[in-house]
Amino acid sequence: MSKVLYIKANARTDVESRTFQISNSFIETYKEKNPEDEIIEIDLYEAGLQFLPKGKMNELREAVEQSDRNHPILKFAYQFYDADKYVIAEPIWNLGIPAILKAYIDYVAVGGITFTYTEKGPVGMCHSKKAVNIITRGGDYSSEPVESLEMADKYLRNIFGFMGITDFTTIAADRLDVITEDTDKLLQDATNKAVKVAEAF
Repeated sequence: MSKVLYIKANARTDVESRTFQISNSFIETYKEKNPEDEIIEIDLYEAGLQFLPKGKMNELREAVEQSDRNHPILKFAYQFYDADKYVIAEPIWNLGIPAILKAYIDYVAVGGITFTYTEKGPVGMCHSKKAVNIITRGGDYSSEPVESLEMADKYLRNIFGFMGITDFTTIAADRLDVITEDTDKLLQDATNKAVKVAEAF
């Protein structure tokens, strides 16, 4: 049995969000194919995440050394480490990820839990795990001149790799805010892709 962590980072509700339209279809298909697996859903806007508290970094380091799994911040890092698979759902905002998702990354990318320092540099500790990133974007970031400006999916791919998760698949719905596009078709195409990926995830 696998443990799947479903990380939702959108200020819109499930009903309003185009991102969640795709990601929820992914999760439903995954559940149908893997009924014994555990799905842990974390909506970052409902989880009450804040930025890392000023002046508390030494306290956090001590909590890591004590393996305090009940610590209000480190509990997220241990939850992340314990998962086998990850599904991230977010829109691109201002060329990057929503700030709350970056705050979450700062909670889970913790030395001594999800990565460690060695004499050769940092090494990820989340090996043999895999992730799917489901992202919605108003424009088309598949080619230049704007491809190099995309720092959302690119960042997540790199930070997950930093923690040892290199099996990373992206499902992107692009051009959703281009007025000449058929948005419903774009969303359906992305949802169809999500369903296919979920069947083999």
